[in-house]
Amino acid sequence: MRSSTVYIKLVLTAVFWGGTFIAGHEVARHLEPFPFSIAFLRFALAAVLLLSLVRLREGRFPPLALGQAVQVVLLGLTGVFAYNVLFFKGLSLIEAGRAALIVATCPAFIAVAGVLFFREKLAPVQAIGIPLSILGAAVVISRGHVRQIVAGGVGPGELFILGCVLSWAAYSLIGKVALRRLSPLAAVSYSSLAGTIALALPALREGLGQAVARATVLDWTAIAYLAVFGTVLGFVWFYQGVQRIGATRAGLFINFVPISAVLLAFFLLREPVTWSLALGAALVLSGVYLTNRAARSQKPLTE
Repeated sequence: MRSSTVYIKLVLTAVFWGGTFIAGHEVARHLEPFPFSIAFLRFALAAVLLLSLVRLREGRFPPLALGQAVQVVLLGLTGVFAYNVLFFKGLSLIEAGRAALIVATCPAFIAVAGVLFFREKLAPVQAIGIPLSILGAAVVISRGHVRQIVAGGVGPGELFILGCVLSWAAYSLIGKVALRRLSPLAAVSYSSLAGTIALALPALREGLGQAVARATVLDWTAIAYLAVFGTVLGFVWFYQGVQRIGATRAGLFINFVPISAVLLAFFLLREPVTWSLALGAALVLSGVYLTNRAARSQKPLTE
């Protein structure tokens, strides 16, 4: 594969992942009472496609030992079940661009969790990037009134998206262990299947049939986008980039995800770019860049 093609795919991956906030915002607002159902439909489709890719690329479905099966279930519960329910609940309440900037603080939280649970050491540049990124998130969450966080004046939408960040941090740390014996494609495929199974019963109890009946063509388009572009193509193309140009250079493109999300939200949803959003974006992106400079070798599982 030519290098130019790889770079094009990585740019498109960043746009795809930024677009998940737009698609998620629209379907979550229209199907607001059905977050479990939306997440189930997204990952049911994604799991089928991903497992088909595993079969095609690896020639079989890699067997799982008991410990690996436990890891896969935990990946499904954190990165698929919890993350996506909180994702759709949050996006039904706040703007897509704001949500994307909060989620962009994931590397900072992952780095802190790595210190706490894996006794990893922070490089000096990370020690600067982490508080900078979290400060930016605080500005975005509080809409420029950081003191409101202490006073409990933050809305539920922001708290749901912050829950996404914590779920993704847990997912990434568990994935760090799972990837020692599983390929990234197999790990994501199996965790997507586990998360889909976990979502099935809550989706049925919530009214999956009603959600399907109520969904419009736009809703189905958004769900298909989330499954195909946000999960399957985004994952495959990102790891093609990792294989071709290395994790360091490929990882740089992840920093464009919140930028693309804010720009797409501005042009497609007419969401305003307020001063607090712009300031928070500058702080978050600066912090994410500094945090990632010393942590490029860590592989994310999916977006």
